[in-house]
Amino acid sequence: MADKTVVADLTKGEKLDSDNYDIWRRKIQYLLNEQEVSNTLDQVMVEPEQGNTAQHRRDLEVYQTWCNKDRCACFTMLSSMRNDLISEFEHC
Repeated sequence: MADKTVVADLTKGEKLDSDNYDIWRRKIQYLLNEQEVSNTLDQVMVEPEQGNTAQHRRDLEVYQTWCNKDRCACFTMLSSMRNDLISEFEHC
């Protein structure tokens, strides 16, 4: 996983604004790949239905892992955006 200093450097540096999307996207893609969370950007998971079978427990574990990765990806991206763009992102 990416070192926390890499995340800190990106979030303290140049944040996404209306003029720098191309370079921001490259940096974020690299960082999300390093964090092993980039698959959450194009993958949707649905919480499994209630159940007590072994398969259900495995499905629930996979879902919870995905949710944790998704939160990490969202936090990383939100941290590297200007505040006025955050509300735009939250709807995506």
